[in-house]
Amino acid sequence: MVDAIRLLAHSYGVTADQVREVPGGVANRGFVLGERLFVRVARPTFEADLRKETVVVPVARDAGVRTPAILEYDPSDAHLGAPYVVVERVHGTEPEVTPAAVVVDLARLHTVRRGALAEVPVDGWGEPRVAVGELADRGYLDAETARWLAGWFTRLEQRFDRSAPAVLVHGDVAPHNLLVGSDNSLQAVIDWGDAAWGPRALDFAKLRLTEVVQLLPEYLSVVRELSDSALAEDELAAGVLYLHLSWGVGKLQADPWPGQRHWTAPPASRLASLLHFFTATPPYPWSTLT
Repeated sequence: MVDAIRLLAHSYGVTADQVREVPGGVANRGFVLGERLFVRVARPTFEADLRKETVVVPVARDAGVRTPAILEYDPSDAHLGAPYVVVERVHGTEPEVTPAAVVVDLARLHTVRRGALAEVPVDGWGEPRVAVGELADRGYLDAETARWLAGWFTRLEQRFDRSAPAVLVHGDVAPHNLLVGSDNSLQAVIDWGDAAWGPRALDFAKLRLTEVVQLLPEYLSVVRELSDSALAEDELAAGVLYLHLSWGVGKLQADPWPGQRHWTAPPASRLASLLHFFTATPPYPWSTLT
């Protein structure tokens, strides 16, 4: 594939010595083409996600989200053996601390009206009590703990509206999908393969709750400026916690996944993080959500 990438680079006036593969990437292989371009090649079974990105990215950019423009999309296997996109290269690094400015981009994204985005699926809240029951049936949880967990989900559901209109979400807001400058200023939100119509809480479900606590007030402030939304912090916090707890429970039966950089990859990490969060005296409204 590297030789084919070099031929593609040549068509953009980029010499072979300026082509470099970037390690990592679950859904795509990535290649730097000089200072201005970046190529993402879909791995097997992820072709549809790449196609979805070509639909979502222009809409996100129109809404004011900082994300690289797509310059070329080839859905065939003719040139690189798999579909690929050529995008603008944004210079930046993965942040150690999630930049506060990301909430501005999320608020802008969440104001997109649902339209003719045929490639974008609908995601939802799921049914975590079913997962709790399965864990009890299979011996992962004792009956009393399972009842307590199910009750927690029920109490949280009373704090937010599961039927609220879906918004356009990125679906994988995490440090590895953000690029920042040397001063931690947000340069770009990347990798839109998990984009969906769903609850806005989804875009806070892969950040640690200690970060979410800091980000939600500013996010809500921007949302109010853009759309006059009356969404309350306690309602959004309840939804975010619901997803964190739900995904943590759902991960308990997963096999260990060593060597991954994201904190949610190990099966028990999310639930342990929740334990840590609530034993550290979280502020209002989080302190009322147990």
